[in-house]
Amino acid sequence: MSVLNLSAVNKTYVEFPSFRHRLQNWFGYGDSALIKHVILDDISLTIDQGEAIAFVGQNGAGKSTLLKLIAGVLSPTHGSVAVQGKVSAILELGMGFNPDFTGRENARNILVMMGYLPFEVDKAMPKIEEFAEIGDYFESPIRIYSSGMQMRVAFAVATIFQPGILIIDEALSVGDTYFQHKSFDRIRQLQRLGTTLIIVSHDKNAIKSLCDRAILLDGGKIIKDSNPEEVFDFYNAIIAEKENSTISVKEFEGKKQINSGTGEVTVTSAGLYNSADKEVDLVSVGDALELRINIKAHQPVDTLVMGYSIKERLGQVCYGTNTWYSEQVLTELLPGEEYQYTVSFQANLGVGSYSVSVALHDHETHLAKNYDWRDLMIMFTVCNDNKPTFLGFSWLPQSISIERTNK
Repeated sequence: MSVLNLSAVNKTYVEFPSFRHRLQNWFGYGDSALIKHVILDDISLTIDQGEAIAFVGQNGAGKSTLLKLIAGVLSPTHGSVAVQGKVSAILELGMGFNPDFTGRENARNILVMMGYLPFEVDKAMPKIEEFAEIGDYFESPIRIYSSGMQMRVAFAVATIFQPGILIIDEALSVGDTYFQHKSFDRIRQLQRLGTTLIIVSHDKNAIKSLCDRAILLDGGKIIKDSNPEEVFDFYNAIIAEKENSTISVKEFEGKKQINSGTGEVTVTSAGLYNSADKEVDLVSVGDALELRINIKAHQPVDTLVMGYSIKERLGQVCYGTNTWYSEQVLTELLPGEEYQYTVSFQANLGVGSYSVSVALHDHETHLAKNYDWRDLMIMFTVCNDNKPTFLGFSWLPQSISIERTNK
C-alpha cells in the first residue's frame, strides 16, 4: 500500500526585480521581467508503507525542499502531493521551537500542533524527558541549548508516538555518538512496526544501514532511483565527472557496475590471487591473498594515486586505502608506461560475498582528478572451513580464558 504519491511536482520561487514588478504581477502584468528559480522540476514518485528511502545529492539539488513538500510545510507550485497517515518530521534544526519557551513547553506545543490530545501529551512528556536525557535543561529556554541538545528534544518529540511517515533532514549528524546510536535503535524499532522512513543525509553508511532504496536528485530532477549501493556509486561518479569524463553503467553478476573517469590512466586488469599464485573468487577466512591491479598511462600525468576498497554485499566498506596514505605516489608518468600494483593481505573477513572497487586519481581523493573509477571490479566469496564459528564480517583472532573466582 502506498503512503506517498508525488505527481509532476514543481517548486519554483519568483524573484521580483523591484516592487513595481511585484505590483504589476499582482494584476497579471510584467511576467517576462520576473526571474524564476526552479528548485524541483517534474518530480513523480511513489513510496510504499514500510519503505526506507534516502534522498541524496549535492547541496542545492532540492532535497530539503522536497522533504518540506512531503511534510506539508511548503506547497508545490504545480503538481500534487498525496500523503496517507500522520507525518512526523525533523527538518531544519530547531524548526518549530520558540527560543523563549523551555524544552518541555516546546515539546508540548509541537505535539498539540501535530493533533495529539491533552491527555496523550501529558502521558508522553515523562518519556520525552527520559529519552532526551538533558536533565534540568528540559525546564530551561531553548535559546540556551546547544545544537545537540535541541536535536535530542526534537528527535524525542518526533518519535514518541509511532508516525506513519518519519522524515529526518540531516538532523542526526549534529548529535553525539551515544545519542546517534540511541536514535538509530529507535528508528529501527519504528521501522519494524511499519513506519515509513524518509531521510536526507550525506552519511552513506547510515543510509546503507537504514534504507533499502535511495533516490539521487540533481538540478531538481530525479536522475537515479535504485538500491543505496548503486545510487552512491553513481553519485560518486557524478561528483568526479569532468568535462571530458565519461560515466558508463554495466550489468555485472546481477548488479550495476559504475565506471567513470577522464581516461589519462586506466585499469587494464585486476585479479585476486591465492598463495599458490592462482586467480580465485572463492577464499577461506584468513587466507593469504594478493590483489593485483595493472594500469596503463595514455597521456602524461604528473601524479598518480591508486586506491581500492573492499565492500560487503550491502555496500558497506570493510576496508579501503590508497597509495597517498602509504606514501607510494607515482610521478611524471608518460604515455605507454604500465605498472602493476600488488596488495598483500589476509582475508580476515566473515562469511559472505564481497566486491573490490578500484580508483586511479591524482591526489588524496578522486574529487580533483578522477582518471579511472571501477566499482565491482572484482567479486569474491569468503567461506569458513577451518576457523571456529563467528558472527560479523571481520575475523578477529582471539582467545577466551576462564578462571573461577570463588573457592
